[in-house]
Formats: sequence, C-alpha cells, structure tokens
Amino acid sequence: MKNKGLIATLIGVAIVVMLGVGIVVIYGVSSYNSFVSAEENVDNKFSQVDNQLKRRSDLIPNLVETVKGYAKHEQEAIDSVTQARAQLAGAKTPEDKADADQQLSGALNRLLVVVEKYPDLKANENFRSLMDSLEGTENRLAVARKDYNDEVAKYNKSVKRFPKNMLARTFGFDKKPYFEVTNEEKEAPKVDFGSDK
Repeated sequence: MKNKGLIATLIGVAIVVMLGVGIVVIYGVSSYNSFVSAEENVDNKFSQVDNQLKRRSDLIPNLVETVKGYAKHEQEAIDSVTQARAQLAGAKTPEDKADADQQLSGALNRLLVVVEKYPDLKANENFRSLMDSLEGTENRLAVARKDYNDEVAKYNKSVKRFPKNMLARTFGFDKKPYFEVTNEEKEAPKVDFGSDK
C-alpha cells in the first residue's frame, strides 16, 4: 500500500513538473517569437526612413546645381551639403544614418539661408519645383521617423520589462536606438539679408 501511495505521489509530482516545464517552454517560445516580430517591425519602419533619406539624397544634386548657377560665391554652403550627402550615402547602420541625416539637415538649413539672399533664385521655376519636392520629402521623412520611433518604443519596452528582459538578454535582443533630432535641427535658421548699416 505504501508503495502505491508513493508511486501515485511521484507520478503526480512528475505531471506537475512536466506541466510547469511545458508552460515555461511555451512562454519562452512565445516571448522569442514576439521579440522577433517586434524587431522586424522596427526594421521595417527604419526601411521607410531609409527610403525617404534616399529620396531626399537623390533630390539634393539637382538642388545644389540650381543654387550653384545663382550663388557662385557661396561655395562653402554648397560643399557642406555635398559632403553631408556623401556621408549619408556611406552610412550603414541606423545610428550612422541618423548621425549623417543630422549633418545633412544642418547643411541644408545653411544652404536655404544662402538662398534667401537670391530673390531671382527663389523665383526660378526649377528651383521652386525642387523645393516643393524636398518639402514633401521632408514631411514624409518626419512621418517615417515618428513611425520608426513608435516601433522602437514598443520594442524597447518589451525588451526591458520583467520577466521578458531576462529572456531578451538570453536570446540576444538588445535595445534599439531612436532616430532623434539634434538641438541644431530644432532651431530655426537665421536669415540675414545683408542689410548695410
């Protein structure tokens, strides 16, 4: 009788342990799959940012050439845009692209300040068309950045919250960087029409 009771207890304990292990395995698999899905969502949103960065980068040579025709002695502003564009084209990681984008945004702001000095340039139909395209791209880029940052926030929360944070470390899922705007980009460019006083 004692053996039957002991065997029944051992079987009961074994079933409980197996159920517990099964629940842990199911939770682990489910968590892993949710991390993979969240990471793919972040990567997808960044590809949208990347598409808009590429679109903007493609517009810049035409804009620079148009400005060159009017503002021959403003070479420094033109060169800074060209260099920043090259840096963006060579960037590989989201962090590098965000840094290069910040450089390009600053260079474009400086170029637009130069443009203010040339009313004929601003009236040029080709220039206006390019600026409209650039403005539309900047708007799409702002939306893509926001969408990317929203996905990064969701992903980072899932990677940092307990108890999933232990599984995230085990599976190698790390925090993702936000696509942030620099203080320089937050400031409106200062326009100086060169008033002679």
